[in-house]
Amino acid sequence: MNKLYAVFLIFLSYFLLVTFSPENVNSASNQSTVPTKVSENSGKTEMAIFAGGCFWCMEHPYEDLPGISKVISGYTGGKKKNPTYKQVASGSTSHVEAVEIHYDPERISYNDLLEIFWRNINPTDAGGQFVDRGKQYTTGIFYTSEQQKQTAEQSKKRLADGKRFSKKIVTKIVQAGQFYPAEEYHQDFFKKNYIRYKVYRAGSGRDEFITRVWGEDKEYKISKMGFDEKKAPRYTLIGSKARSKAALTKMQYNVTQKNGTEPAYKNEYWDNKRAGIYVDIVSGEPLFSSKDKFKSGTGWPSFTRPLVQENIVQEKDISFGMVRIELRSKSADSHLGHLFHDGPKPAGLRYCINSASMRFIAVEKLKEEGYEEFLPLFSRGI
Repeated sequence: MNKLYAVFLIFLSYFLLVTFSPENVNSASNQSTVPTKVSENSGKTEMAIFAGGCFWCMEHPYEDLPGISKVISGYTGGKKKNPTYKQVASGSTSHVEAVEIHYDPERISYNDLLEIFWRNINPTDAGGQFVDRGKQYTTGIFYTSEQQKQTAEQSKKRLADGKRFSKKIVTKIVQAGQFYPAEEYHQDFFKKNYIRYKVYRAGSGRDEFITRVWGEDKEYKISKMGFDEKKAPRYTLIGSKARSKAALTKMQYNVTQKNGTEPAYKNEYWDNKRAGIYVDIVSGEPLFSSKDKFKSGTGWPSFTRPLVQENIVQEKDISFGMVRIELRSKSADSHLGHLFHDGPKPAGLRYCINSASMRFIAVEKLKEEGYEEFLPLFSRGI
């Protein structure tokens, strides 16, 4: 990193600290005085607690994943009861910023959560994370059971043995203590203040580091096959409802295999308002959700974001004398449509997709079709 860039990051860090401090956030509200206890597990819900520097940046990677019911930003590792953001940020309480992830182990494994964790931090930095310096921004894995401890230790060893990092992995694995939820304005910050979040994340150097270190491996593929603690994890894309290409209609084949485009307003889903998900017509990979569908006035199904980001591949398209971003499915390599930057705020994205490249599965059919992991998205009303 050159000196000029370093000075810029320091300045940006100071600016963001002042801008986002409690006094300057309009949505600030009082912190809940009831701490979340790590022992409050019931049924198929378990908890994982990770510290990876700024909790805004650690909350986002886990949100909306199958099997995760909620992600809470908060503080842990210190002795002071009910600490405030100012107290923790000052470094006087020994707490670290962390996230508490509530998940169903039958839908997403603890090992999956760890793999995502490693891909969002610098595990070799003992003094903080990126522009955020101090113990309160250091990394840590806080296990809630002996099984979590063993899985975390094995995961850390695999990371070290892989030699991806030239320096020693310093992320600590310690028993979880009391976890205190942060103030309300910190929860889901990336949703409430999307632009500020993206500016902070990019300016902090986190995104640049992740891309440089992990490259094409930065997007982890969640395993539906489970994890054998005695072996390496097995990865697979979510979705496995493959069907023969011979079963496609003429239009479906032309769109998915020949990069065709169906007529506007004369396709199956452009005005579909039912609740459910859209999957690849060939492979069954989950692609989009009705919750992210909007009326674009173009005559094709339009979405603000993918349901499973890893299942969407972006490629440069220079056909017809234009430069566009083509969208294809990861597993089936089906042509889906194009990405435009004229969508609704805050992201401003429009995923313009051909109906012929997708199959719609209504909410009431998700379990029957084998996509029950997405049911919580609709029951939570998010």
